[in-house]
This record gives sequence, C-alpha cells and structure tokens, in this order.
Amino acid sequence: MKNVAVYCASSTQLDEKYYRAARELGAELGKRGLTVVNGAGNMGLMQVSADACMEAGGEAIGVIPTFMIEQDWHHRGMTQLIETATMEERKATIERLSDAAVILPGGIGTFDEFFQIATLKQLGLYPHPIVILNVDGYFDPMLEMLQRAMDENFMRDIHAGIWRVATTATEAVELLLSTPLWDSSIRRFAKI
Repeated sequence: MKNVAVYCASSTQLDEKYYRAARELGAELGKRGLTVVNGAGNMGLMQVSADACMEAGGEAIGVIPTFMIEQDWHHRGMTQLIETATMEERKATIERLSDAAVILPGGIGTFDEFFQIATLKQLGLYPHPIVILNVDGYFDPMLEMLQRAMDENFMRDIHAGIWRVATTATEAVELLLSTPLWDSSIRRFAKI
C-alpha cells in the first residue's frame, strides 16, 4: 500500500473535532510513508489532512478539475497536482491511483465518493480497503441506513464487509493495513 484516497469536506465552518481528526489521519499516514490522494482543495479537511501528511514525511497528490483551478480552489503546496477535465474524471483518477480509501466526515460530495467506491468494491472493481472514520458518531445515521438496506434484502449481509469503521485516526490506519483485498468473486452476490 502506497496511496490512500482521503475523501472529506472542504468546508471551513466545521467543529474543531473534525479538523483534529483530519490532522491526526494525515500525520498517521505521513509517519508511515504513505501518500494522501485527495481532491486538492485548499481549505477544510482536504487541506488539513494533506498538510499534516506532508509535514509528517508523506506526500500528497491532489486531483482537481480545471474549473476549480480557475476558481483558485486548489491547494498549491501538494507534492503533485493532477488537473482533470471533469468531476467524473477526478473521481476515476483518485480511484485509479489509490490502494485504499478513508472516508472522513463531509457533505454530499463525500457521500457520493463513498457510495461510488463502495459500489465499485461490491462489483469487484475496487478490491482495496475502505475505512469510514466515524468521528463522534457522524456517520451513524448512514451506517444505520446501510444496515436497514441489508435487513430488508436490498443488500446482502456479506456486503457489510465492503467497509470497516474506525473511531480514531490510528485505528483507521491500522484497519487500512490489516484489511485483506476484497474477493472479486463476491460480485456474484451483488444481485439478491
């Protein structure tokens, strides 16, 4: 494992606990010589996690569409900045570059990224570990919804293994490193 996709908010109006978790995650990844791959935002949890990773000895690759660069929304201090034409290309590039993914709290964009990568894993197209960093129970309602989907046969119970849940940055990184690759033959269970 080398590159870890970190999906998270770019908001600047967050409680300090979310910034602290993003800094801790970035630092944990950097200390282990790992690279953060994110959306190259110059604010919020995106910026904080990338900076913490680089300060701890890791690298940060940012992937951002042209229209966001034109708005000056990009982080200018990334180890590498990759410009894409569209949001779809941005997501596909992050997926392609990453060997694992961590989901930090975020809004609709972060939810979209989580559900897309989880769907790809369910279909056997993204075999890598996915860890939800559930800061102060932020993701509890989403996890309850996913459990209900399994309880009511919209998903199989085996699909609960698509993601792992951590409550601290250290636990998240340990889960990334200890979770085996997903067995792509499980795709046959994507259909109920």
